[in-house]
Amino acid sequence: MSIHAAPTREQKAIVGEPEVVEDGRASGAERSAAWLSLKAAATDLQGLQAQDGSVPDAADHARARELVGAITAAIAELAPLFPHDAAYLQTSVADFRRWEDEGFGVPDFLDSLVAFRPQEHRVDGIRHLVVFPMYTQNGSRDRHVEAVLAEVIWPEFIAQLEQEYTNRLFVSLRLIDFTPGYDTNSAVLFPETVSMREIPTFTWGAIFQDREAARYGRVVRAAAEITKLELPAEAARLLDDQDLAEQTFVMWDLIHDRTHMRGDLPFDPFMIKQRMPYFLYSLEELRCDLTAFRECVAIERRLCERDDPLDAAETAMLEHARLVQYAVIFDRIFRFAITGSRVRNYDGLGGQLLFAWLHQRGVLHWTDTALAFDWDEVSAAVVALGDAIDELYWRSIDRPKTAHWLAAYDLVRGVVTPHPASTWNRGLADEILAGPPKGYTDAVLDDEFPLSMFYEALEKKMRPVIESTAGIH
Repeated sequence: MSIHAAPTREQKAIVGEPEVVEDGRASGAERSAAWLSLKAAATDLQGLQAQDGSVPDAADHARARELVGAITAAIAELAPLFPHDAAYLQTSVADFRRWEDEGFGVPDFLDSLVAFRPQEHRVDGIRHLVVFPMYTQNGSRDRHVEAVLAEVIWPEFIAQLEQEYTNRLFVSLRLIDFTPGYDTNSAVLFPETVSMREIPTFTWGAIFQDREAARYGRVVRAAAEITKLELPAEAARLLDDQDLAEQTFVMWDLIHDRTHMRGDLPFDPFMIKQRMPYFLYSLEELRCDLTAFRECVAIERRLCERDDPLDAAETAMLEHARLVQYAVIFDRIFRFAITGSRVRNYDGLGGQLLFAWLHQRGVLHWTDTALAFDWDEVSAAVVALGDAIDELYWRSIDRPKTAHWLAAYDLVRGVVTPHPASTWNRGLADEILAGPPKGYTDAVLDDEFPLSMFYEALEKKMRPVIESTAGIH
């Protein structure tokens, strides 16, 4: 990985008095009485809702009507601050009123979900008011009414980058304020989490890059101190500059997200409605991250080789392309590997795999209780892992599903050591091999690839830091 000096991007301030619309920015809405009323009513309503979002106890319906009335009144008052969401907010009120009229059964917010189109308003600083009964990934599994104020992150260099790495569904957001479902580890807003009567064609997916950037800074700073890692100066900037880190994650996620739909894919790229061994999800998520890494290496090389001067957007793109490479490595090996439970933790396994791959290729060193990298050799090693996964995918187009699963397992166990009790590692019995795919999946241990001794020690020291990032932004 090459290290170059690059100018920092100017901070962009959004100035405004509370409840003032500035090109759809709705500055200060989070301090308005209407928002505070909406947030309080939604939070109280959650206490009356069952897991499926309904209010099952008829004795609670009078109170639920009061709360829904407060929510809809607040939405109506706030709506003029969000003119680009007018159709959605009007339909949201109608969905709430229909839910009330039908007796607070399982909520159906399909109409307002279809009307919400944030992908059509990717303007830096523009805000959205989002209110749905939904669960929050990596947060609550209850489909309760949640309310979020969010702001789009879409700097000029990302707008330019998206012309090359087209991803019309991708929306990048910053959390402004939210109800308890987002006071968690959830960093996404996905339409499929909304309670609705049928599944439409999804046209957007949003990620809260401010949350990703904030927890990255806290976790990597602590991990670097614990492992005595001397961070390169450019990488260290990500820990101190939230704006810089947010935009770095936007670039990473823009390329990552589109990769799910591209390449030599032996299966549904999003693996929807498929039940498979969790290590396959590990490889798919890691493939997308390593593709982002590889593309950023290519962008850096291309821009550095230009003879003519770079414009402002290209200069920012070059700077962030370098930073994405650091972010992928450190987020994967420090945060992903030790976050969450050890029950089919596919992101955790992806972090373990990247760490072990770099260590076994001699570009990552854990010597004398200190971590170090040979940065001149790191990029090639990371790209090589991406190439190995791509080769697995390319070959598996011609393989039966279960043969692909076995080949994927061989790739992973060639780098990360399986559990000693693993039947997959010893060899699946003939009755499983000759049986349906379900038997293969059932034979995978919850923690098929346990943490190494390095990670066991690191996880114990990092546990309070990881836990402290819930709700951060």
